[in-house]
Amino acid sequence: MIRTLLRRRKEPLSLEDVTVVDKPRMRRAVAATAVGNMMEWFDFGVYAYVAVTLGKVFFPADNPATQVVSTFATFAVAFLVRPLGGLVFGPLGDRIGRRRVLSTTMIMMAVGTFAVGVLPGYDAVGFAAPLLLLSCRVVQGFSTGGEYAGATTYIAEFAPDQRRGFLGSWLDFGTFVGYSMGSGVVTVLTAVLGGDGMVAWGWRVPFLVAGPLGLIGLYMRLRLEETPAFQLEAERAAEAAEEAAARGDTDPVEEARQSGRGRLKEIFTRHWQAVLICMGLVLLYNVTNYMVTSYLPTYMTSTLSQRATVAQMLVLGTMIVVALTITVVGRSSDRWGRRPMFMAGSVGLIVLAAPAFLLIREGGILLPAIGCLVLGLLLVIFAGTSAATLPALFPTRLRYGALSISFNISVSLFGGTTPLVASWLVATTHNTLVPAYYLMAAGVVGLVATFFLYETAGKPLRGSGPMVETEEEARTAVAESRTEAGRRARDVWLRLRHPRAQVHRDDEECD
Repeated sequence: MIRTLLRRRKEPLSLEDVTVVDKPRMRRAVAATAVGNMMEWFDFGVYAYVAVTLGKVFFPADNPATQVVSTFATFAVAFLVRPLGGLVFGPLGDRIGRRRVLSTTMIMMAVGTFAVGVLPGYDAVGFAAPLLLLSCRVVQGFSTGGEYAGATTYIAEFAPDQRRGFLGSWLDFGTFVGYSMGSGVVTVLTAVLGGDGMVAWGWRVPFLVAGPLGLIGLYMRLRLEETPAFQLEAERAAEAAEEAAARGDTDPVEEARQSGRGRLKEIFTRHWQAVLICMGLVLLYNVTNYMVTSYLPTYMTSTLSQRATVAQMLVLGTMIVVALTITVVGRSSDRWGRRPMFMAGSVGLIVLAAPAFLLIREGGILLPAIGCLVLGLLLVIFAGTSAATLPALFPTRLRYGALSISFNISVSLFGGTTPLVASWLVATTHNTLVPAYYLMAAGVVGLVATFFLYETAGKPLRGSGPMVETEEEARTAVAESRTEAGRRARDVWLRLRHPRAQVHRDDEECD
């Protein structure tokens, strides 16, 4: 009798508790979210590669260094509004659904990027030009506040537990393909038109390309369906509300908990540890990311006086290597775990950042290419693992909101400001190794965050049941759950009967 009750304390899984993934829907989910991320990073690649040109177009021509800092300041301002976008879109995605919010952010990103391409320059409208550029960047930043967190949440809630790392890595594959496309377009235009042609009109072309890309991404996202995890959570909430209404029971505490303000309070009071871990990992990833993708081209041209085409080709080649290896890293995180990947990357960043920048500083092509490759291989470790790691930190009913807020606060404070801070520090200290020291500090923060990270590879998301690919895997998961339930009941039963005895049994004895 007691053993039966103990077994029922935690019921084993049934087939209804295990979700068998619909593969066509899963492929559509991965493709649509990756395209949206590609659109976002197409803009980042373009902006990073035409930063010097934009400085000449939108800011007074008093000092070239001031123009570059001003351009990156405008770049950074967009990141300062990202937490506002996260505060709005994140909790909204937990309440009305992931799909509708992701469609909205897609529209806003496309409009904001396209608008940059039609803005007048400083020579035409004076100080209104940088203000208009700033307005477009604010729209982009606000929409991006709900983009990456929503996309990672969407893929994670569609992916089977055993392949979440591999499928999640396709999201960041879209990131680096988009960056490579943007930077590739700028590189070709620069080679064809030259510096004068880019300043005159060439810089507008890549921003205008964002319009058609945005329409394609929007079409793909409108065809998406809600994730199984969100649908199940919504059904549970609806059933609870119906039962309460049938009883005539209105619980003001529960109503406050389900409200936007209640969810925010729950995130920071009950899940603050996960928020801090998320912020540390995001800092690690994004400081490395923006240092390589946004600052490195300008660092090599403005600080090291290398030719623009050489610097652009080196970083573009690095991004192609990252894109080609990122899904391999994602698959490896499924096999070896998320913690070992982040741990290895953090230690590598601390040890190799300075040697990589020393190689880049040597000039020529070969040694800077090796330095860029080292930074790219460190970056891909974080990029290929993050999309599967971060959503698993939070439960389903708070996942989109908690991840949006944590991600965007960290990106705004540390990631998006990386080009601005790095360029300012180099200009102030005249030490060209300062960017390496900045990366080393990010590696230390990431190492601490990884130490407190729980391993989630191959495990269900918090608040969700197991996700598998086939009916056979579902039956296996149910059988293993029943075996585990029996083992737990046996151990507790033996301890009750023999409190002084130590239970040391092999797993096979339970069978």
